[in-house]
Formats: sequence, structure tokens, C-alpha cells
Amino acid sequence: MVRRMEVVLEKRGVRCVAELLEEEAPRTCEAVWQALPQGGQAYHAKFASNEVYTLVPPFADPEPGLENATMTPIPRDVIYFYLPPGQTRTPEFLETGVVDLAIFYARNNLLFSPSLGPVPGTVFATITENFEEMARACDSIWREGFAGERLVYRRLE
Repeated sequence: MVRRMEVVLEKRGVRCVAELLEEEAPRTCEAVWQALPQGGQAYHAKFASNEVYTLVPPFADPEPGLENATMTPIPRDVIYFYLPPGQTRTPEFLETGVVDLAIFYARNNLLFSPSLGPVPGTVFATITENFEEMARACDSIWREGFAGERLVYRRLE
């Protein structure tokens, strides 16, 4: 049975469904599944292009490591990034590190940080339902801003 999760932009009232890619990223899928629900302030990427993400405290023990890696995400990809302590400028995560849970909603993305260089991520899920509405909502975050928006990931059982 394929495990699925709901991805929600709460303020915009938009949700989509993503299927976990358990064969391609088994460690990451298990770590995320066991940690759901997860969520927080939504952000739109500055450098990667068409990405909306949230930052959460690290939850995997041990950290799953990179699997099913990409540097060029495509629309519908759901990606897990782990940045260890000292590799983020977000004050609350400087000492603990951070997990970035991201969705990609359009083409032409490149995972590159001006301060870190290449930042590959693990593609652990793909959006299978209501992608078009979610893509429009993500684009509105780019055009209108993300203030007050939360991005939440929850199990669908």
C-alpha cells in the first residue's frame, strides 16, 4: 500500500496529496512518516526558483542521509533537505541544524546556495492530486508574499 500525505497551505486554504517514494528513498520516507505532522511558516525560495518550503527542527535519528538525490527538481517533487548546525542563517536553528521540507511547483529549478554551493536534496514524494491548484497558490506566494502562511504536512491514512 502506498503511503500518502496531505500538504496544506493553511491561509490560502489549498491542499494537495503526495505519494511517498518508498522504493527510491526508503530511509527518508520512514523518517518523515514517523515524524508527521510537520509544518511551520511557509517561505518562497530566493535562489532555487519555484520552491515553497518550511523549516522544522531535525527529527530523524539517525539522519537518513542523501538518497534519490537531485540538484534540478521538477514540478510535483517533494524534497527533504537537512542542513547541519552552522549551515543555516536562521537563528533558532544555528545550533541544532534544520530540516527543510519543500515542494516544487514549476520548471527550471537549481539547488544552489550562494554561501554553500550545491545543495542536493532527497526527492521523497511526488504530488499526485490537486497539483494545479497548489501550483497557483505557490505562485501567489511569490507574487503576494508569504506573511502569515503556514505549510503543513500530514499523514493520509
